[in-house]
Amino acid sequence: MAAVFFSLAACLLAAGCKQAYGPDVVAIVNGHPIYRSEVETLYRDNLGGNKELPTREQADATRLGILRQLIDEEILQQRAAKLNLVASDEEVDAKLAEMKAPYTQEEFERRLRASSLTLAALRSQIRRALTSDKLMNKEVISRINITDADIANYYNANEAQFDFIEPRYNIAEIVVTPQPANAPQGVNLQNSKASNDAEARRKIDELHSRLESGEDFATVAMNFSENPNDASNGGDMGFISESSLRADATVYAVISKLQPGQMSEVVPLMAPGSKTPAEYVIYKLIEREPAGQRKLTDPRVQQDIRQQLRNSRAQLLRAAYYETLRDQARVRNFLAEQIFKDGAQ
Repeated sequence: MAAVFFSLAACLLAAGCKQAYGPDVVAIVNGHPIYRSEVETLYRDNLGGNKELPTREQADATRLGILRQLIDEEILQQRAAKLNLVASDEEVDAKLAEMKAPYTQEEFERRLRASSLTLAALRSQIRRALTSDKLMNKEVISRINITDADIANYYNANEAQFDFIEPRYNIAEIVVTPQPANAPQGVNLQNSKASNDAEARRKIDELHSRLESGEDFATVAMNFSENPNDASNGGDMGFISESSLRADATVYAVISKLQPGQMSEVVPLMAPGSKTPAEYVIYKLIEREPAGQRKLTDPRVQQDIRQQLRNSRAQLLRAAYYETLRDQARVRNFLAEQIFKDGAQ
């Protein structure tokens, strides 16, 4: 018995008993295995449609990065389970219903197949994402306290940041283009794309009619706008300076006539040297800010500073929290060991 015990101890100390997990296991986190198939699935997703194959070194580096992410995620999931923060079935169901809301059942199932996901796999992804969010909110976000003194100190040190030398316009847009290549797959929730000028004109007119009938601008933009830069944000372009707007006389002429909350008619925008529109746009003026110094008493200034400080502290605390959890975890990365061994020969 003593010989068996010491033999087992030697195996654990010297080699981690990798053989007990089999060749398909690329890492263990506190005894929980991470499988090669998990890494390879994400690796193929990372390659996407790239026809140029990576070198062996590039491929190994990518796999190592993916495995590091999986290890970190597993550490977080285990910590959440220990704190009883794993997302419930009800929470997963609610999030899944939210994801399905913009689609018919047939459309949702088609998008699921296109993603090579089963419903069970999607639910697993949702549960892990919700669980990580719950853990971060409890362990990190809840620790952040931005005081009035913090806001005042930031304002006093960065007062010039709130002195606008010219008016600014917060604008949202809905864009439709006649060129299919201009909008990648999945740019909007409905995967809606015009393929020629006649379709583009018909689509933008229909969207304008829906807006006039009272539909929410941001919702329509998320579902149908073809601009990949802001469709997912409800078409919100953020604040744009007046001088930047004046660079395009057509756009400025439209925006300058709007009052906050108003939307434009359909605006055809021409490409240089072209006789047909490159895109059709509907603009909405969300807010116009005059030039001048914003005071600390301005609620918008306080909210902006509070959010900046919160984001900065959350990023720092999240990074520190990850490192703390890694220090406490027992991790064995077999893939890294094998790559190092092969490269050292």
